[in-house]
Amino acid sequence: MMRTLTRGALAGAAGTTALNTVTYADMALRGRPASSTPEQTIDLLAGKAGVGIPGKGAQREARLTGLGALNGIAVGVGAGTATAVLRRAGLGLPWWAGAAVTAGLAMAASDIPLAQLGISDPRTWSAKDWLSDVVPHLAYGLVTYTAAAGRGRP
Repeated sequence: MMRTLTRGALAGAAGTTALNTVTYADMALRGRPASSTPEQTIDLLAGKAGVGIPGKGAQREARLTGLGALNGIAVGVGAGTATAVLRRAGLGLPWWAGAAVTAGLAMAASDIPLAQLGISDPRTWSAKDWLSDVVPHLAYGLVTYTAAAGRGRP
């Protein structure tokens, strides 16, 4: 089981790198700013937990940015671990279906809290907003599912 957990965590880390690469390439190509939702999520969750984020102004914002990015990595590694565990339990899908399911798992893990916390409502997103979310997550799903399968190919 430890091998499965390790493989899943590494697969999730690789998938997170793919997601970030596609996201940053999109930002560079379209000249769009970074999303502030990771920082907002951390700020709201910390407030609900009664945990203060120290600092003021730019220092506090830098901490929120760092914590938001770390949270994204944790979600990616966690979804990769879940994918590997599901595969070990017998849920072996064709690569294209496994990649889509893995992408959906990661999207749900990031988008559902946004909606529940009132940060963003995916029902109001434009087609461009959805593409900015779906395409990087598909890259995540493909890389993560392939890596979790333990093969060098899908």
